[in-house]
Formats: sequence, structure tokens, C-alpha cells
Amino acid sequence: MLDPQIVLAALVNGIMTGAVYALVALGLTLIYGVLHIINFAHGSMLMLAMYGVFFLNARLGIDPYAAIPIMSIGMAGFGYGIQRSVLGQASHGSDELVLLLTLALSIIIDNLSLFFWGADTRTLSLAYGFDVVDIGITLVPVTRIVAFVGALAICLALWQLIERTDLGRAIRAVAKERQGAKVVGINVDHIFAMSFAIGIACLGTASCLLLPIYYVNPQVGNVFVLLAFTIVVLGGMGNFPGALLGGLIIGVAESLGTLLAGESLGHIGTFVIFIGILLFRPTGLFRPTGTFGARG
Repeated sequence: MLDPQIVLAALVNGIMTGAVYALVALGLTLIYGVLHIINFAHGSMLMLAMYGVFFLNARLGIDPYAAIPIMSIGMAGFGYGIQRSVLGQASHGSDELVLLLTLALSIIIDNLSLFFWGADTRTLSLAYGFDVVDIGITLVPVTRIVAFVGALAICLALWQLIERTDLGRAIRAVAKERQGAKVVGINVDHIFAMSFAIGIACLGTASCLLLPIYYVNPQVGNVFVLLAFTIVVLGGMGNFPGALLGGLIIGVAESLGTLLAGESLGHIGTFVIFIGILLFRPTGLFRPTGTFGARG
């Protein structure tokens, strides 16, 4: 029988990791909620951002947490440019073509990364990398605490942006009724690009929080894109609170699965949950209409 203290430690670890997973999934949720597309390149773009954080630290000595503004703005610009110059132009309004385009982008990014940076796994060596905090029931690495607090802060900031700003109101209007939004003078193409940019900016922030506790190689995005899709489906497609709760649930499931079945089988619990949701509650834990709306 497992020691209750070990189980509690695994729960704490899972919740902290799940908050970062939620941040990755929130970007995917926003993109789906407004553009009504699934971004297959989401994991590859996260991988690209993680390489950016690695090289900022390795070449310029910039701390990963200090790189958050740089990576968030840089990835937002990258996302805006991709949406306006590639997805918006080449899709001709077809959701099916957008899916194929994002899949093509994923393949291109992965292979370019492999060509330029090789297949080697890279990690950061930080002065505080092994620092821990005693929270009573377990010792928690400082990097995980920072990742947890940072992810929740960004989630709250994104919520406020969507709910309380003119841009957020325009995003919600386009998500609910794009033709009506055009009638009242909203530049729908610009809102599409801004929504995509914000979703990719979430990846820039997540990469800064992840790399001190994770690694990067050209295949790492595949792990996170599967987790992000699972979280989005679990929380309800396009549902903001659902993605946050779904991230926490998946983080806990992964942590407990690793504890019970070992690291190599730790993800099984995640995909058991995913299959169960598809079988018994395909709309997810929350209604898919959610914060960003959905198209009927």
C-alpha cells in the first residue's frame, strides 16, 4: 500500500504541472473558440518557443523567467504573421484547408528544427534548478512553484482580457456571430489574427515556465499537443474554465499514473480519461459553447 504522504506529494506535483498544461491548452481553446479550427501545429510551435528560451539562455544568458515578455511578444508576432500571411490567405475560407495547412506547418517546423538543431535533447542548467520549498507534506521544487503561480497568473490575465477589454469583446462577438460582427464594423480578419496571436503567445509564456523543469528536442511538441487536445476535449471544446480544470485533472492523472505504473506508463491514465470522455460525455465536462462561444 502506498504511503499517503507520497500520494499527497504526487497530487501536489500533478496540480502544479497541470496548471502549465492548462496554459498550453488555453491557447488551443482560444484558437478553436474563435476560428473554429484545430491547430495541429500547436505542439510544434511550443517546441519552437522552447528552443527560443533555450538559446536566449545559452547564448545571451537571459533567465527563462525574464524571457517571458520577449517570448510572449515574439510568439504573438509569429502567430499573427502566420494567420494573416498563410492560414488566412491560403485557406480561402475552408476549415478543411486550414486543418491541412496547420498539419503542413507542423511537419515543416519539426523537420526544420531537426535539420538546424539536431535530435539531441537539451536542458537548462540553472543556479536555482534544484532549490526546493518545504510545504509540510513534501518538498516542492522552486521551478514548479514558479510555473504553477505563473500559469495561473497568465490564465487570469487572459480571462480579464477576454471579459473586460474592447479586444476581448470583439473576440467574443466574432466567436459567436462573425457575420453580425462584420455588420457592426469589426474587422473580422484582424480579430482572427489577434486571436491566433494570443493563443500562440500563451505558448511563448508556457515555454518559459516549462523549460526549467522539462527538456526540448524536435519531437517534444508531440507530447504536449496530445495533452492539449485531451484537455480541450475534456473541458469542452472552446470552453475557457473547462480547459483550466481539464489541465489540472490531466496533470493529476499523469502524476498518479506515473506513481502507480512507472514513468514509461504514466500517460496511460491520461488517455483512459480521454477515451472515457469520448465514450460517455463527448461534449466534455462543460458545455462546448463556453466563454468564447461556438458555432452551431
